[in-house]
Amino acid sequence: MRPPKYLQNVLIGSTALLFAGAHFVPNQTDGGPVLSAAVSFVSQPAPTTSAPVAGPTGTVAAVTKAALAAFSGAVRQLSRPEALEKAFQSYFAFKTSHPGEVRKPFLYFVDYGLSSTSPRGYVFDMESLKVVDGPFTVAHGRGSSTSQYGVPTRFSNASGSASTSLGLYVAKALYDFHGHSAGQSYSSIGLRLRGVSNGFNDNALARGVVAHGAPYVTASKAGRSEGCPAMEPSRAQRLLPKLAEGGMVFLFAPDHNWLTRDPWLASSAE
Repeated sequence: MRPPKYLQNVLIGSTALLFAGAHFVPNQTDGGPVLSAAVSFVSQPAPTTSAPVAGPTGTVAAVTKAALAAFSGAVRQLSRPEALEKAFQSYFAFKTSHPGEVRKPFLYFVDYGLSSTSPRGYVFDMESLKVVDGPFTVAHGRGSSTSQYGVPTRFSNASGSASTSLGLYVAKALYDFHGHSAGQSYSSIGLRLRGVSNGFNDNALARGVVAHGAPYVTASKAGRSEGCPAMEPSRAQRLLPKLAEGGMVFLFAPDHNWLTRDPWLASSAE
């Protein structure tokens, strides 16, 4: 069913207003009425299938455009201009098809086209159109780069690859994470992730790819993980509970194979 004409006009016509009004306010809770109305519409129940169902393509495109306008002034650096667009397209396409799974408005976004010494992570509130936190450093998998620091270039969904897996994830339960760094064990808060980009990250749960805090991630650089988008421990304590049980994660890189075949990017472009 196509959205009412007045809603389409409001969504598209309000883009400039959203851009002017959006700003960085940590922990702000007031809503963005235009995007909230749009998200309310695209969250109407849709059939659950194994393949993505984008819903009204025009509406997904409109709310993506509104979100881009709102956040473009707050995001400092991207490896590619389309990085945020791909994240928001995927988020709204999935939310349209599976509204019951997106129970929180938070989106953890990482641009792996940037180096591990660059702040490349953000958490967005997709209802209030605010940056909750970011940019901040995020680890990538040791199987994705040959050097300790730099830009990851190899991505894999395979068990044992220790590589980052690109695409869209649903945030699941929190748990007590235990890891090793520089020969020492450590503990942190962990967040299980279910990959929903079939063929690219749907082995995440089986591989144990999770979001967590790690001592090898500092404010200025991030060491390598086993494929997890790890962040500073204190930041993990603040952010991961917000994402748990219904937030989303999107890991981007300018990887042609993934960009042309990820099912959520394909569905939102139809």
